[in-house]
Amino acid sequence: MYKYLFAFLLSTYSFSQTSIEDAQTYIAKKEYVKAQNEMAAFLQSNPDDLEAIELLGDAYGYQKKWDDAIAQYQILKQKRPKNANYHYKYGGALGMKALSISKIKALTIIGDVKEAFHKAAQLDPNHIDARWALVELYVSLPGIVGGSYSKALRYAEQLEELSKVDGYLAKGYVYEYDDEPELAEKYYRLAIKVGGSVTCYEKLTNFYEGQEQPEKAIDNLEEAKDKHQRNAMHYQIGKVCADYNIQLDKGKAMLNVYLENHSAQDGVPKEWAYYRLAQIYKHKNDKAKALIWINKAISGLPDIDVFHEFKATL
Repeated sequence: MYKYLFAFLLSTYSFSQTSIEDAQTYIAKKEYVKAQNEMAAFLQSNPDDLEAIELLGDAYGYQKKWDDAIAQYQILKQKRPKNANYHYKYGGALGMKALSISKIKALTIIGDVKEAFHKAAQLDPNHIDARWALVELYVSLPGIVGGSYSKALRYAEQLEELSKVDGYLAKGYVYEYDDEPELAEKYYRLAIKVGGSVTCYEKLTNFYEGQEQPEKAIDNLEEAKDKHQRNAMHYQIGKVCADYNIQLDKGKAMLNVYLENHSAQDGVPKEWAYYRLAQIYKHKNDKAKALIWINKAISGLPDIDVFHEFKATL
């Protein structure tokens, strides 16, 4: 009898693992509806499986079904109130809901968002994502509803203790929005010095563009290109040149290199490079070539409004 019982339990466990693995695969492939259906069906007979509940919440979240995601994460934190990640995900889903509704309605749930992130940070002193969430929350909120650069910096300090790179990036972010550009640049530069990842370079590039300093943005991108040897950097340099009407020959050369070496891994479709080339030729007062390139962009991606708007200016 025990042999058959063991065989039954083993087969049930195997089914459980297969179902969960299938859902994980669906999410990895961005097939979120399939993951949702897989976990919803599985939970009918396994209602207390925490991993399945979390995966269902994740599947809802990826589809921006915030109320459904919140409901699943609420179950998780009730079942495991000392699990920091469950509080963090609950707060994240609440925060995303707040961004999708009116500002007046959002004010009614901001307190719950804060509480969830604070709880996650309290439960896990090494939870980097929760601290990043608090930095971003305190920076983005107006002071009248609890925003505070000093509190954001406090969590940036905690991040720095856990990860120098995250701490420097967080401080750069806070100082950027607190209108302290010299300090922001300093910490973004420190992040590059310590970490040097593509993300670090992207943060500094975005900062320079926000500060209307395209020459510095280009220098930073060239440094990143030389270090990381990523084709996408060629496009980014071309984009800045086209947007700001500077170093046009360099921009044209970079975009041509991007197109010659383009692959799906580069992320940006070729049509956007065509559009940037059209911008450059317009800046050069060569409208005939600009028209050729914008037509190539529209031919490949006919539903992009900005392409048609640009063509109308020629």
